[in-house]
Amino acid sequence: MFQIGIDESAVSDTADFNLGQIGQSEDGNKVWKFVKYDTGSGSVAAVSGNVCYYYTLDGYKNHTVTSDLSDSVEIGAGVLQSTPTDGQYCWIQIKGPATVTTALTAGADGDPLTPTGAGADGTLDVSAAVTDNVCAIAGDISDKEIVCDFPW
Repeated sequence: MFQIGIDESAVSDTADFNLGQIGQSEDGNKVWKFVKYDTGSGSVAAVSGNVCYYYTLDGYKNHTVTSDLSDSVEIGAGVLQSTPTDGQYCWIQIKGPATVTTALTAGADGDPLTPTGAGADGTLDVSAAVTDNVCAIAGDISDKEIVCDFPW
């Protein structure tokens, strides 16, 4: 069941919802997931509007995310809606249209996007192989718009 009426920009020191809880916008166009943020070994700070990835091999099943690409298994988790610190809880957008903070470095509108090959933490790159985890589609690249299709 979807949680409606959430504050997707909220950050908390305690789990106000069940980890993995799914929230939905009232119009049904956006879907969010409640997760725990980890800065990773590189102490990568969260940036609202940046992409995050599942933290290490167990990140997906533990609902733990990071913007430190080197501490991920290159599975995109979602777009951060806030700036949690290490160990805080937050919402990430997993479905629907989103505007990212960091511009895409390559590609064209409509291209599939993946963490694999991303040049910087918190970003996506154009998918080049069938084995890439495709988690979004480039919308209007010049406006930093993507269509989120991250795993539930």
